[in-house]
Amino acid sequence: MSDDTVMIFDTTLRDGEQSPGCSMTTSEKMKVAGELVELGVDIIEAGFPIASPGDFEAVQKIAQEFGSQTTICALARCRKDDIDRAWESLKEAEKSRIHVFLATSSIHREHKLKMNKEQIVETAVEMVKRARAYCADVEFSPEDAARTEKDFLCEVVEKAIEAGATTVNIPDTVGYATPAHYHGVITTLKQNVPNINKAIISTHCHNDLGLAVANSLSAVEAGARQIECTVNGLGERAGNCALEEVVMALKTRSDYYGLHTNINTKRLYPISHLVSTVTGMTVQRNKAIVGKNAFAHEAGIHQHGVLQERTTYEIMHPEDVGYIGTNLVLGKHSGRHAFRDRIQSLGHNLDDETFQRIFDEFIALADKKKEIYDSDIIALIENQVTDTPEKWKIARFHTSAGTGTIATATIELSDENEKIHCDAATGDGPVDAVFRALERISGISGVLEQYHVGSVSSGKDAQGEVRVEVLINGKLYTGRGVSTDIIESSAKAYLQAINKAAAKQ
Repeated sequence: MSDDTVMIFDTTLRDGEQSPGCSMTTSEKMKVAGELVELGVDIIEAGFPIASPGDFEAVQKIAQEFGSQTTICALARCRKDDIDRAWESLKEAEKSRIHVFLATSSIHREHKLKMNKEQIVETAVEMVKRARAYCADVEFSPEDAARTEKDFLCEVVEKAIEAGATTVNIPDTVGYATPAHYHGVITTLKQNVPNINKAIISTHCHNDLGLAVANSLSAVEAGARQIECTVNGLGERAGNCALEEVVMALKTRSDYYGLHTNINTKRLYPISHLVSTVTGMTVQRNKAIVGKNAFAHEAGIHQHGVLQERTTYEIMHPEDVGYIGTNLVLGKHSGRHAFRDRIQSLGHNLDDETFQRIFDEFIALADKKKEIYDSDIIALIENQVTDTPEKWKIARFHTSAGTGTIATATIELSDENEKIHCDAATGDGPVDAVFRALERISGISGVLEQYHVGSVSSGKDAQGEVRVEVLINGKLYTGRGVSTDIIESSAKAYLQAINKAAAKQ
């Protein structure tokens, strides 16, 4: 690797999935992994194999499918069983990495591990050697490195490299560091670890103080050449360094950093929406790079400047990140070839079966809407992303509501044997009545934690998108529904959450 290349280590499928409510099925992880390959990430941390059979299966399948195209990584604690399990999941990949970690800060040593410094060093060395016996590419992370005494951190890192670590990751596990502080940590390692040039220095920054991207860039300035990050900044608590932000910072300010990545930035917007769809985590409108407002100009002086010369208020072009607006493209008389061409121009390659399903939905939507926008087409594609087993499907529904009346909903659901089940319920409004009726038929009750409504495109006939978070038996499930009828969108979203819970049961 040339010294002016920064490697992008994506941990959306591991650390990102740990964000509450963001769990993904194996099939969904495969779709995200495929997009990460198209995006051009250097390493995909596919999961934590020892954590569960599902995690093991996901890492194994991703390794089998994509292990010849990019490096597939599995996480392991500094324990023999963890490392053995990680290798078992990775062994069929042509390019693989085992990532072992052990906490080093005094607060973790004392309260979590109950280990002294000597035991920490001894364990780290032993486990790095065990991982290296399996795999030539080994990453070692001293967890909570940003709060570890610098002299001890230098000792642990030196011994880990000596034992065979090819990458040393310096995590700011709790988002405690500031840019100057973190720069100092990396600089200290560069100056005081004699074998530091034998390994790549990596960053893994959390966003508890909103500084994850700034800290990662500061570390790069100090000499780090790998950044660990997630799509949309997903992750524990306030999340991780956002992949799209740190990549575009390096690209837009290449005049300052003099560095580049291997990322195909035109895939940033599509993968952001894919991850948002499968996790149910909505991207905020003012989110840098991929938010709906990222390239919007409201103030008159800004609009005037952009019309005269885009660079007056735009430091990057929307097309650089694959931004999809609401351009009018197709109508009900558009043919299959025009529709397929538009899908491909939006960055999606679909198999014939999936294309036919989406085309049929497009024709049905065109009968309801006069104008179909790019964002409508993306919504149809995203509807095909989730593979939640559909124990229940909506056959028909009817609602009644108004001032001075009791809202009611009557719903017919078909089960997996196509048997129709019908019931009705009342509620505070039509949406509440629909949710209650769905619960009565399915036998699954939940607590609605979040309910978000938004339009997919513009116009009075725009599709409405509903996202819900539902607490069922102590576990959070997400659901998403899209329709020109907001009540139907709500029903679809809530039923998707119920189906996820039913599949778990």
